Amino acid sequence: MTNSSATATTIAQIAVEAGVSVPTVSKVLNGRPDVAPATRAHVEEIIDKHGYRRRKGRSQRSGTGLIDLVFHELDSAWAGQIIKGVEVVAGAERIGVVLSELGGEHRPRQEWLDDVLARRPLGVLFVLSDVDDTQRRQLASRNIPFVIVDTAGDLPEGVPTVGSQNWSGGLAATRHLLGLGHRRIAMISGPGDVLCSRARVDGYRTALDEAGVAVDPELIRYGDFFVGGGYAHGAELLDRADRPTAIFAGSDNQALGVLRAARERGLRVPEDLSVVGYDDLPVTEWLTPPLTTVHQPLTEMASTATQILLRLARGETVRNARIDLATELVVRQSTSAPPAGA
Repeated sequence: MTNSSATATTIAQIAVEAGVSVPTVSKVLNGRPDVAPATRAHVEEIIDKHGYRRRKGRSQRSGTGLIDLVFHELDSAWAGQIIKGVEVVAGAERIGVVLSELGGEHRPRQEWLDDVLARRPLGVLFVLSDVDDTQRRQLASRNIPFVIVDTAGDLPEGVPTVGSQNWSGGLAATRHLLGLGHRRIAMISGPGDVLCSRARVDGYRTALDEAGVAVDPELIRYGDFFVGGGYAHGAELLDRADRPTAIFAGSDNQALGVLRAARERGLRVPEDLSVVGYDDLPVTEWLTPPLTTVHQPLTEMASTATQILLRLARGETVRNARIDLATELVVRQSTSAPPAGA
């Protein structure tokens, strides 16, 4: 279907082909719940068949209105940095932000999407989450653009995404520990099905390979990015007879869990155990000892993604659909040379 024919398609034509009334098509487009599931699916199929695109409303043309900010899980200072970055841009444009979470899932339920369609926001920011092909087409048919912040997985070409150089971050953290003399270095990354988690592990592996240090699979763990995951995996690693002399945690929250596990076992940081985090949350410089960590520009990532979203909402073309901002190692007092003889 060409763009010209898609533009020519009207709600009335969709209604005739679907065998329903124009108000029913309008209800489907607006995410109204009072449409039978089978009818909704049939109308959506015809909308998709014709490549129908709703014209932008007044709020989208003027730049005022709402944007939806969606987290897969909303329970950490990490999320606070993302929210701050979105607000910096949205607040200056006098645009409201609707905040929601997906209960740990990386894709929303249809009921959630129906609510978004009913709100008709300027656009949607997905954080560590995404929509499936059908949901993408639903958003496109309503002219609701979306941008991904820190993608959870591989995305189709052309989906706007803002992240950071996770592989480089994992490489820098592990090189730092190797440079201090550590050879038995454990890695507690995030969930194994999340792209940034795997990228940080790949950077860790590359640094070990460069140094000629064999990768021990027993020292690679996949946590949940939260304190509890860092504590549980940290406790298991530190209870080993051949415990590591250093642990690289794939998030600052997990590093906090590792620090507690070490403290409970009478281990001093960094004299007995070096610990590196990831994210550089504000709390890390106030810990005892202050945490060596990889600075991930979370606020800048969110601000950049919001700027892209608003450009798309104005009908502008975004040339660079994938942006990865630089990470940087911040060395503090939680890392030092390994104990003598270790």
